[in-house]
Amino acid sequence: MCTVGDLLTERAVLGVIATLAVLGLFVMLCRARRVSTSVEDAVMDMLDRMSKASSDLRAGLTQEAADKATPHLREMLRCVAVAITDEEGTVLSWDGGANDHYEYLRDTVARAINNCHKEHVDHRKLGCELQGPCSLHSVVVVPLVVEGDVAGTLIVVSGVASKRQIRMAEETARFVSTQLELEVVQKQRQALAQAEVKALRAQISPHFVYNALNTISSLIRTDPSHARELLQEFAEFTRYSFRTDGLFTTLADELTNIHRYLTIEQARYGARLSVRLRIAPEVLQVVLPFLVLQPLVENAVRHGLAKKPGGGMLTITAEDNGSEALISVEDDGVGMDPDRLDDIKDAHQTGAHVGIGNINDRMRTVFGAEYALVVETAPNAGTKVILKVPKFARNVLPNLNIGSQMTDEPMTAEQPAIRA
Repeated sequence: MCTVGDLLTERAVLGVIATLAVLGLFVMLCRARRVSTSVEDAVMDMLDRMSKASSDLRAGLTQEAADKATPHLREMLRCVAVAITDEEGTVLSWDGGANDHYEYLRDTVARAINNCHKEHVDHRKLGCELQGPCSLHSVVVVPLVVEGDVAGTLIVVSGVASKRQIRMAEETARFVSTQLELEVVQKQRQALAQAEVKALRAQISPHFVYNALNTISSLIRTDPSHARELLQEFAEFTRYSFRTDGLFTTLADELTNIHRYLTIEQARYGARLSVRLRIAPEVLQVVLPFLVLQPLVENAVRHGLAKKPGGGMLTITAEDNGSEALISVEDDGVGMDPDRLDDIKDAHQTGAHVGIGNINDRMRTVFGAEYALVVETAPNAGTKVILKVPKFARNVLPNLNIGSQMTDEPMTAEQPAIRA
């Protein structure tokens, strides 16, 4: 099945192809015109303008984005004017001269949109009433096709009619369409990431909420002070876990929420659950996908230690490794047959382990295939899950509105945490 990540890769390839096609035609255009500057300088200028237009168009087909992109496109094409319309033919932006001629082009634009095919018309067929020379000699209207639908048109107004100029207009429209498609795929990718977080919440909440409330209710009469503390921890845990904004968080905030989770679980399991944190202070601000560690900790408690007579030790480690942070969640519980690890890709669907497949997919999607989870396990030998997280990744930023400071001493020292 084709994933959003695959689509993004395919669209990126299409974007490169479209860019190279426009660039190649531009070089030929420069040579044909015998421009005074060197071809190399022209190509550099072309690449710079394509880069700027590309970033503007990634915002979608809006008036603001079109206003920013059309000047770069006009300079690329070295034409009289460039305009972009929406899917109804309304002009979003017109850069250059002859803008008063759009009234003569409405029917041409409508045909291009309705037929999803380029339209070429010269000045003689426009019905222009201008007395004297007109800067508009030739117009090419090319549909901007995004996901199979016409999202708008690119209008290229030229002072000289030529087949090369028509071809340049077509390739530029293809380049614009590719950038708009990449924007659509990026939105789909974000929607998928949000859906994956929702799926994790749905898996985590039922059994933990039930057990947490049972534990708290059992303490109300015997230890009301402890019950109030646990209720506060539970409230903060749910507030963080069910927040609706932000796909990323810092390691510090994720560990704080794990601390809340483990405080509640230790009230339930007592001496059967011991926790040790080994956290290097310099990696606390590393950014990672939201709710990526807590499910691994929950799996260690639920599937590793809870099934082991007498319980055991949970160890969470985060250390500096150059350009990356190495994070591991390890338990000395019952472990599992390594042959079963192939099933982790479907574990989030079967419920065998809370969100492991989901987390694996998210790490690969956000950071790349080389950042997939690494799992070490054997029967009666515990389980260790290792994550590599780059210290910097493009478009991976924490939600600055949500978060708390790490004030727990165990987070910055190698010693038992919560309760040994």
